Amino acid sequence: MKKKKVLIWVLSIVGVLAIAGGAAAFLLKERSVASVGNQMEEVNVTVQKAKEQELIETILVTGEIVPEGEQKVFLNPEHGEINEYKVDENQTVKAGDPLFVYDSSKLDTELARATRERDLIQTRAKTEQNQIAALNKRIEQAKKALAAQKNKPKTETEEGTEPQTVEEVPVEDVNQLTSEKVQMELQYENTKSEITAANERITEITNQKKELTVVSKIDGIIVKVNKNVAATEAGANEPVIHIISSKPYKVIGTMSEFDAVKIQQGQEVIVRPKVYKDREWKGVVESVSHFPNDNGGGGEGEFYGMGGGGNVTMYPFKVGITDDTSELRQGFHVSLEVRIPGTEILPVIPHTAILDEGGVAVVYVLADGLLQRREVQTGSMNDEFIQVTEGVTKDELVVLTPYEGMYDGMEVTSFDEVE
Repeated sequence: MKKKKVLIWVLSIVGVLAIAGGAAAFLLKERSVASVGNQMEEVNVTVQKAKEQELIETILVTGEIVPEGEQKVFLNPEHGEINEYKVDENQTVKAGDPLFVYDSSKLDTELARATRERDLIQTRAKTEQNQIAALNKRIEQAKKALAAQKNKPKTETEEGTEPQTVEEVPVEDVNQLTSEKVQMELQYENTKSEITAANERITEITNQKKELTVVSKIDGIIVKVNKNVAATEAGANEPVIHIISSKPYKVIGTMSEFDAVKIQQGQEVIVRPKVYKDREWKGVVESVSHFPNDNGGGGEGEFYGMGGGGNVTMYPFKVGITDDTSELRQGFHVSLEVRIPGTEILPVIPHTAILDEGGVAVVYVLADGLLQRREVQTGSMNDEFIQVTEGVTKDELVVLTPYEGMYDGMEVTSFDEVE
């Protein structure tokens, strides 16, 4: 009898526990459903319409300010020592202005000697010219006398006069004079050759003297006058005179192969010197070389706008500054902003709207209260927007800040739209 009561008591306890467990499971299920319902009600996203526009891509590179041109003059050991300096540092010069003069005393002596020798030869040439002229006159007189001798009889008589005899001139005298004249003319030709050689020597020495006066080849400013440079047989490592062009400064630098194919001659540039905050100068791209620089065959470089680094070939470029450069200095480092207009008008979305899912660009589009997952192809970009070539069309609502956990078909109960 006692056993029966114990069994009934145990079964009662088990029943109570079963009922309690069922009630607890029911309550947990209801809470879970309520929780999911509350989570769905709280889904809210911020969206923006995809708009079509011509996207201007901005490329950032760096460079250094340099003069338009410069001239460095080194000592020439063959010219000897410098006799006189014609300029000082910070002086403005024009092309052709003298910079300094080498000692010309040796050449002055050679020039004086060559001039005297030339003058003596010219005097001899004048004497030879006079002798030739005298021979011509004698030959002419001899010929006339010979002609008169042939045309008149040897003796003539006139009434009341004595017979007269015409003077005879031997024929060989004319031939002799002619021979002397030929010899004199040959001598004179030799003398003229000597005069030509003497003048050439004088011209050579004069040109050598001109080379002793070193002139500026550019319009510019004297940066350095180094009077302590020593002349050696091999020359000097430092220039005696250093001139930079007075024309507006330019910017030179190198850009990656990815930028070099986009930037073209004539594109506008914003130049921002690092020493001047919040100031900028306008410029224009003058050239981008088709050949890499000496260190551009695979050196380490930074991929501007690519988000990474690696091996990259660098190409030299030059930018002309169109604004006044009087406040700039050679050697200033600058950042350059080159704006590249797009070639097509395509839908653009903010960079934040793209979610990277294992290397695949994904955006979420809101349509009829549900999210649509789209894999997209992108094109040109700037600091704010990126073009979408495939996957999104104009005026579709794109989620601005997608996050992991979003899925295709996810219900959105409310959203905020920004312009």
